[in-house]
Amino acid sequence: MRQPLDLNSDLGEGFGPWAMGDDAAMLDIVTSANIACGFHAGDPSIMRRTCALAVGKGVRIGAHVGYRDLAGFGRRAIAVPPAELSDEVLYQIGALDAFARAAGDRVRYVKPHGALYHSAAQDRELADAVVAAMTTYDPELVLLGPAGTLLEQAAAEAKVRFVGEGFADRAYLPDGTLAPRTLAGAVLSADAAVAQAVSIATSGATSTVDGDPVAVDSASICVHGDSPAAVEMARRIRTRLTELGLPLESFA
Repeated sequence: MRQPLDLNSDLGEGFGPWAMGDDAAMLDIVTSANIACGFHAGDPSIMRRTCALAVGKGVRIGAHVGYRDLAGFGRRAIAVPPAELSDEVLYQIGALDAFARAAGDRVRYVKPHGALYHSAAQDRELADAVVAAMTTYDPELVLLGPAGTLLEQAAAEAKVRFVGEGFADRAYLPDGTLAPRTLAGAVLSADAAVAQAVSIATSGATSTVDGDPVAVDSASICVHGDSPAAVEMARRIRTRLTELGLPLESFA
């Protein structure tokens, strides 16, 4: 029998009166929700509302932690000392967990956002800072991130369960990292995203921006909530994976 596959999305990324994506619709499709914790996006009311929606729909909650960068949506690398970063990650996990528990569940995993996702994958001190915050708060938390990186290595050494993630809607470079958004073709169309999700799910690989094959070790596939036609894209991906007999279920 095939192992279940998780389908996740970055949600709760509005702020005040500014909305970002259709979270309610996306929560009807995904199995895990990476919810912004107020640093790169989100605010207390959005966090509470998104957690309540997720729990009501049976979707697992993950803390989508990032740099303190509302203006840059967490997509700018910021030089934060590792000890301070660990405190900031711990703060974010705790804040979201309060709302998750108020809704009747808890934070079950952590996924770094944006620049922190990429920085911690390449910098062991930052990776250790993220993992230290997780183990301080709850050693049972799962880390979701790019496989084969320093994040996975840090998790393994701390005995934290790690789940590899692939992206449906983003193009890959030959080294297995995501193509920067400034590169033409970095954000995929709905048709291309469906094809890439199926390829990653069935063969553990996809094509790079240059058309060459690249391995993507993934037990969870992400559709960004702020991508164009994100809901349509996620719905089509779920439908296609179900047609192929791939069970969908949260890893947490």
